[in-house]
Amino acid sequence: MASKTDQLADVIYLNGDVITLDERRPHATAVAVREGRIVAVGEGREVEAAAGRGARVVDLGGRPVVPGFVDAHGHLTQSAARLDWVDLSPPPAGRISSVDDLVGALRRRRGELAAAHKYVLGAGYDETMLAEQRHPTKEDLDRVSTELPVWVVHVSRRMAVGNSIALDQAGIHAATPDPEGGRIARRRDSREPTGLVEESAWAHVRMTLLPAIPDHRLAELVGRTGHYYARFGITTAQDGATDVVGMNMLRVAAQSGVLPIDVVAYPLHAIDERVREDCEPHRGRYQGRLRVGGTKLLLDGSPQGKTAWLTQPYLIPPEGEDPSYAGHPRHSDGDVERMVEDCFRRNVQLFAHANGDAAADQLIRAVAAAEAKLGRADRRPVMIHAQTVRDDQLDKMKELGIFPSFFSAHCFYWGDWHVSSVLGRQRAERISPARSAAVRGLRFSIHNDPPVVRPSMTFLMWNAVTRKTRSGQIIGREQRITPEQALRAVTLDAAYQIFEDETKGSIAVGKLADLAVLSENPLQVAPDDIKDIQVLATIKEGVPVYVAAAETARLSELLSSASAP
Repeated sequence: MASKTDQLADVIYLNGDVITLDERRPHATAVAVREGRIVAVGEGREVEAAAGRGARVVDLGGRPVVPGFVDAHGHLTQSAARLDWVDLSPPPAGRISSVDDLVGALRRRRGELAAAHKYVLGAGYDETMLAEQRHPTKEDLDRVSTELPVWVVHVSRRMAVGNSIALDQAGIHAATPDPEGGRIARRRDSREPTGLVEESAWAHVRMTLLPAIPDHRLAELVGRTGHYYARFGITTAQDGATDVVGMNMLRVAAQSGVLPIDVVAYPLHAIDERVREDCEPHRGRYQGRLRVGGTKLLLDGSPQGKTAWLTQPYLIPPEGEDPSYAGHPRHSDGDVERMVEDCFRRNVQLFAHANGDAAADQLIRAVAAAEAKLGRADRRPVMIHAQTVRDDQLDKMKELGIFPSFFSAHCFYWGDWHVSSVLGRQRAERISPARSAAVRGLRFSIHNDPPVVRPSMTFLMWNAVTRKTRSGQIIGREQRITPEQALRAVTLDAAYQIFEDETKGSIAVGKLADLAVLSENPLQVAPDDIKDIQVLATIKEGVPVYVAAAETARLSELLSSASAP
C-alpha cells in the first residue's frame, strides 16, 4: 500500500521510475503532492486512490525521478556577483587555453566593463590548463589596459592577478609585506610583485577595492543564479563563506521573493557582528527561501593553487618557494580553538574549509578541545573539501562527529595536475577519499564548489564513481564509490549535513516535494554514462522551477499545467 495522509493531492506524478532513497520503499512509480508536500508514494492506482479525486495528473512516461539535489557546498552569491564578468574558464566549461586567449577575451569586453564598473574583471582562469602552464602576470594584463584596473580571479577563488595600475591602487609594491594568511608572489631576483596575490592578500583587495554591485541589480543577479542552479536539478543551494556584500544580496533577494530554490548561508565567522542584523530573520528557519545555517571558517587555501596547508611539502613548490614549502595556515591554533569553542557554546553549526591534511589536523584538535570543555552533542561540524585527509584523521572525525564534504570534482578537473605537480602519485591517489569514509560508516557529502566548478550534479556523481581525470586515467581506484552512494551524497546525506534530512533528501510522505526528473536512471546506466544524464525538470515543493522545454516539449506542457492555479 502507498503511504498517505487524509489530505487530497494537487498533483499526481504517474508512470515514473521513482528512486526514493527511502529504505522503507526504495522504488515507486507514482508520487502525490499537496501544498508542496508529498502525501503519497507507491504504485499508480494505489497512489491515485490515496490522493483522491480532482488532482492534476502528470504522466512521466517512465522517466526517472530522484530527490531534488542538495548543493553540499558552493558560493551562490559569488556566482551571482560574477555573472557580468569575463568568463576565463578552460574547456570543457569555457574556451580559454592560453594567456593570449585570456588577454583577448578581456580586451573584447574592455569597453563594456569599463563603462559599467570602471574596472575590467574576469574569473575562472586555470594556469594548469593554459598552454604556458603559468599564471598570467601584471605585464600580460597591462596588454588589456594601462588606464583601468584589471583583475582576473583564479578558478580556486583563493587568488587573483592584477595589472600594474590595479596593484598600485591596492598599495602592492616590492616593499609591501605579505599579510598574515596570505602571499604576494614576487620575482626572486628583484622582489617585484608578479601581479599574483593569494589568500588574505586577495581577500583584502576583493572586499575593499572592487566596485560594489548597484542595489537595483542585487535581486536580479541572485534570482538568475538560482534559476541557473535549478537547471542542474538543485533544489537547495549553499552560500558558503558569505561576506557582507553577499549577505546583503541574499537579504534583498529573499525580501523580493525572487529565489526559485532554497539557499542556506554560512557567513564568515570573522564578520559575524557586521551581518548579524541581516541574518537574524533567517537564522534557523527559511524566510523568502533563505536560511542562515551557521558560520564558516577558512583554515587554508587550495591544493591546485598550492596554498592548501599540508604536512608534507608540495611535489613542485610554487615559483619563489623553497623545496620544503607545504602551504600555510590562515589562523593560529589558538585562534581556531577559540572560534570553534565560540560556535559550540552558541550552538551555531560550524563549516570549516580544510583542504590540506595539516589544516584537517588543526580542525580536529580544535573540535576535540571544545568537546572536552563542553561535552558531546549533535553539533555536526563539517569539514569542507577534506581533500587530503588521512585514514587516522577519518577515524578521529568519526569519533568526534565531524562530517566530511568531499570536493570529488577535483578528480576530473585537477587529478592529472595533482599527480604531476601538486602531490605526486601516492598522495594524489587519495584525494577526496570517499570510499575510506564509507567503509568506516562515516556519512559524507560531495560537492562542486561553484563557481569553482559548474554545479552539474550528475557530472559530480560520475566523477565520484569513476574518478577519471581529464586524460582518462583513474586516480585512486580504491576510493571509487557506488552510484547509490554518490546519489545519497548529493541528496539524503547532503540534507543530513545541514540538519534538513527530516524534510529533504528522499521521496517520502511528509517531506517537501523537491524532485528532479532525469533522462536516465543513474543506478542502472553504465558508470561512464552517468556524466551524460540530463536534468529534464526540477520541481521545488511541487512547482516546476526548470523544465528543459526544447528537449521535452510534452513534459514541459504537462508540468506547466501541473503548476497552474
